[in-house]
Amino acid sequence: MEQETSTRLNVLKTYKMYIGGKFPRTESGRYIKYAPEDGSPVANVCQGSRKDFRDAVVVARNAQPGWAGASDYLHSQILYRIAEILEGRRNQFIEELQLQTVPENEAAEEVDAAIDQLLYFAGWCDKYQQIFSSVNPVNSSHFNFSVCEPVGVVGVFAPQDSGLLGLVTSIAPVIAGGNTCVVLVSEKYPLSAITFSEVLNSSDVPGGVVNMLTGYREELLDHFASHMDVNSVVYFGTNTDHIKTIQEKAAENMKRVIIRKETNYLSETYKSPYPIIDTVETKTTWHPVGL
Repeated sequence: MEQETSTRLNVLKTYKMYIGGKFPRTESGRYIKYAPEDGSPVANVCQGSRKDFRDAVVVARNAQPGWAGASDYLHSQILYRIAEILEGRRNQFIEELQLQTVPENEAAEEVDAAIDQLLYFAGWCDKYQQIFSSVNPVNSSHFNFSVCEPVGVVGVFAPQDSGLLGLVTSIAPVIAGGNTCVVLVSEKYPLSAITFSEVLNSSDVPGGVVNMLTGYREELLDHFASHMDVNSVVYFGTNTDHIKTIQEKAAENMKRVIIRKETNYLSETYKSPYPIIDTVETKTTWHPVGL
């Protein structure tokens, strides 16, 4: 007697968010059935809500003083450690990018470039202060010092066109400058971002320094720009309506806005210490001579 062939139900992986060093599901209970273009669903992805974003800002704010107070050398060592772990999981990320329809050779190049990008900003962590800080000449009996300090909590809209290299390029300079961040990852390539969260979680990055949300820009754009406890917004993209909304909302609470339109993440626009400077403030201290 022939045994009937049964059709096995494919159990899709659910990619959770990354908030405060943990992997919670969205509080709204909503999910996106992620399917690459012209393909069948390959995963479930949380559809982040306003409440998820506000929770992430709270933990980012709580983590910020400790991260800013850590030495620049420690920041450098931690970014280097992220690169080490990403190197060890290289094949996994290549396969995951392929799952999101990125050709194998392009996926391999993207992973290698992301590792190199982390090493690049790891090298700047303990050097940018030497370049951009100064001892200023004054016409009085004082020492006058200008130093760079982090702005605080940064909201980041990661690039839509690059699931890993663009993500790393958006995060690395922000945390290299001592900030914490809440990141809305690519809608087109979200899987690599959450897997990258696993790398962060095991690489000595304190919980709350980097927080990852998945979901839709249209839904969360206003909240990123208008939240009173977010000090700066970094937006990767060219959507003029989005940029206008962010700039208008940010003006209401004097939030710094940085717009990134360059899509070559290995160009001089990003291979430079200036992305770090975009999310730090130069502060000046006066000290009497002889005290």
